[in-house]
Amino acid sequence: MSQPNKQPTWNPGQYLKFAGQRMRPALDLLNQVDLEAPGVVYDLGCGPGNVTPFLMGRWPEARHIGVDSSDQMLEKARAEHPTGEWVKADAKTWTPDAPAELIYSNAALQWVDGHAELFPRLMDQLAPGGVLAVQMPHNHAAPSHMGMREVVEAGPWRDKLLPVMREFPVGDPEVYYDLIAPKAASLNLWETTYAQIMEGDNPIAEWTKGSALKPLLDALTDPDENAEFFETYSKAMQAAYPKQSDGKTIFHFRRLFIVAGK
Repeated sequence: MSQPNKQPTWNPGQYLKFAGQRMRPALDLLNQVDLEAPGVVYDLGCGPGNVTPFLMGRWPEARHIGVDSSDQMLEKARAEHPTGEWVKADAKTWTPDAPAELIYSNAALQWVDGHAELFPRLMDQLAPGGVLAVQMPHNHAAPSHMGMREVVEAGPWRDKLLPVMREFPVGDPEVYYDLIAPKAASLNLWETTYAQIMEGDNPIAEWTKGSALKPLLDALTDPDENAEFFETYSKAMQAAYPKQSDGKTIFHFRRLFIVAGK
């Protein structure tokens, strides 16, 4: 779910190229949710609905509602999971119809600015005994993300892309403790760095092409300039992430997890 100045046109196929690696943290988050039988499960920033089968499998009797701001992602989710309910909304202002028993959000809220207001507001949307479960990438100091800014600032596309660049809002665990603990009966915070084993000629560039790099690519409407930018970034990633002896690439990816009970 994206919230830059101009909404990126998300490509579910590109995003799901690495479905296995993207799914593991989603399931790690799900495994820490201690709820027996919520009546309604909200998937905030549901994307193409790739976590939906696991949410439905965990709570088959629940009503499952996916919320996202991308028409492309919601179209994919509806096609794949017609028994779910799908709502187009902005996570920054979304409010459930009634106090929620579970708000689950995997790899979405990093696209939403204003966490100091967002997280207390989400806690306020929970029913007593409800749970807020969130996973967000916290990898923005890694070469994969720092390299984006370096390529933007050094290239002829600088003036076009600098206004598109945004400071990712994900903070350290201490930030979320201070935001959530006053409203929580229980709070579980942790970080995991995944050593993802990636295949392909340039898997890091392909990974970010479906996520963090997408708003920059969308801003370069000239095909030649777009291709040159992606090629420049791709070469930078090949240098930053050398292949192992068998041709595979290890991509260290840090993620922040929050499970808060009200």
